[in-house]
Amino acid sequence: MRIPKTLALAVLAAACANSAWAADAAADWKPSRPVRIIVPIVGSTNDVLARLVAPKLQEAFGQPFVVENKGGAGGNIGAAEVARAAPDGQTLLVGYNGPLAINVTLFDKMPFDPRKDLAPIVLAVKSPQYLVVNPSTGIRDVRDFIAKAKANPARYSYGSVSMGSASHLTMEMMKSAADFRMTHVPYRGAGPAVADLLAGNVQAGFFVPGNVQGFVKEGRLKLLATSGAKRFPSTPDVPTLAESGLKDFEATSWIGFLAPGGTPPNIIKRYNEEFVRILAMPDIKARLEEMEFEVVAGSPQDFSRWIDTEINRWGKVIKDTGAKVD
Repeated sequence: MRIPKTLALAVLAAACANSAWAADAAADWKPSRPVRIIVPIVGSTNDVLARLVAPKLQEAFGQPFVVENKGGAGGNIGAAEVARAAPDGQTLLVGYNGPLAINVTLFDKMPFDPRKDLAPIVLAVKSPQYLVVNPSTGIRDVRDFIAKAKANPARYSYGSVSMGSASHLTMEMMKSAADFRMTHVPYRGAGPAVADLLAGNVQAGFFVPGNVQGFVKEGRLKLLATSGAKRFPSTPDVPTLAESGLKDFEATSWIGFLAPGGTPPNIIKRYNEEFVRILAMPDIKARLEEMEFEVVAGSPQDFSRWIDTEINRWGKVIKDTGAKVD
């Protein structure tokens, strides 16, 4: 069937008009009152990132962006609060591996479905982690760490930023790969976990660089290795775990921004545009790079695909290691 040229032109014009309307709707949208940014963990780089971008969002939208910490249950409490919020652009989530990917397999029952009840806006940053120990342990390197843990497993414990976080599961990956045991002590955020590590109440842990690099420079923590595929530019003498004898070992932490599921596409698009712009600002980018974060800042669709990939990746780790919610 041949479509008349006039009809084809009319359909094309309507499509263009709809596209233009959608673009205008995204450009025109603004929050009508102060916006809540929920950080589902306490004292972490997630909180640092939220507080870095909040003033920039306020400048862009003309409304306050208020950061609130809602920790607990491996990030599930804060994430579930956003999942239940009205899909009107007035509530945002600072999401990370735990509640968005790891917990799907780690927990028998989830209070929300990350893929249905949350709307990805942007994957902001990624980072491998530092394996650090308290210097009082006398541990010299990764091989020494593994040997001491094997010789006296009851003596050593490790802290993590929360149950089900990459901080937790990366050590479980390492325990499985190197065949040693060590007690897990979960905390409600990096702040208390690092404080107990500094005090010697736990002996080791995996943390993103921004949480521990200052203490490493001061000599209060000893950096043994990184969990990435390559060495950090700022610590070129520190090996990766793969270089330290754990073949093909790699684990990454990441942080992104999301809205409640069902948030209209024009609102998601508007927020994505602003986050991409803000994350590219020289002062913001420089601060994130100081913390050894790689800025990603892609599309909502990219972030959605990344979450699916991470659910599968960490699900395999959990099943292979037998990790459980303690």
